[in-house]
Amino acid sequence: MLDPLKTSSYDYDLPKEFIATHPVSPADNARLLVYNRTTNSITHTTFKNLLDFLPQNLSIFLNDTKVIKARIFGTKETGGKIELLLNKPLFMDRYLVMIGGKVRIGTKLFFDENLNAEVLEVNEDGSRVVQFFQNDKKLDFLTLVDILNKIGHLPLPPYMNRDDEEKDEKDYQTLFAKNYGAVAAPTASLHFTPELLEKINAKYSVNYLTLHVGAGTFKPVDVDDILNHPMHSEYFEIGIDAKKALDKASKVLAVGTTVTRTVEYYQRTNKIQGECDLFLNPANKPIKVDYLLTNFHLPKSTLIMLVASFVGLEKTLEIYHEAIKENYRFYSYGDGMLII
Repeated sequence: MLDPLKTSSYDYDLPKEFIATHPVSPADNARLLVYNRTTNSITHTTFKNLLDFLPQNLSIFLNDTKVIKARIFGTKETGGKIELLLNKPLFMDRYLVMIGGKVRIGTKLFFDENLNAEVLEVNEDGSRVVQFFQNDKKLDFLTLVDILNKIGHLPLPPYMNRDDEEKDEKDYQTLFAKNYGAVAAPTASLHFTPELLEKINAKYSVNYLTLHVGAGTFKPVDVDDILNHPMHSEYFEIGIDAKKALDKASKVLAVGTTVTRTVEYYQRTNKIQGECDLFLNPANKPIKVDYLLTNFHLPKSTLIMLVASFVGLEKTLEIYHEAIKENYRFYSYGDGMLII
């Protein structure tokens, strides 16, 4: 019997051709696997038919974060080429970044639009802390985002194995993306079309919160016991209206793992903003979110462990093997699943 606390239990074989490198069009033509826990049954349908499967009297929560063009290319003072990925802003106009190649504290990096950066700290996990300047003026976050929108690239997940294209600027943002700060899209929400969103708004209480997805979402679990995994943290914010809706909601559908973690963190701490580092897994199950709409996730990732917190390890693997057997498309631009 598989041990739900062992990282190796969350492994599965996925043929490379099952990794979606582009989305289907229109977005709600993506396939949807529906797992009903009451009847222990799986139904194969499409996102277009989502409303046919949602229970009544439901409060739906979505993540309105917006993906930054966080990937930029430049040079060191020596002329050597470097690639920088912005992860998130810190205090005092300092930023957590990943930099390809060796850079020491004090190294200066140069980019287009007279943008440059200075390395202030080198962390044990390989990340760096930098400050950004333009024409010797230190940059705040929103000014930096404006520059990145001119010179940067969308940081598509590494498993897509391709450069970003112009089409990704639309495809890799949700319809309701509003608050800049993410380096990865909340991908379960990429399946919504204006028509589908309109139908859902007409029938349900739909609410928005913000969690800025960080690069840590792709960090593999590389310890044997999942409870020893140092969970990454991501900034979140729940507005007054969303807080009120959460407090009075009798049944909650979280669209995506990011929404799930935000809602569950609030339920446990009563905090409406800050850093969320909640790790949901079979030993730490949801206490507020009833239903989950999500994509198919990487083996041995905290995201597949979150799915297992809803249905258990064995059922999660059974669902994933069924999806592979039925030729579902996996990961960020892939198909999805609904747990009711």
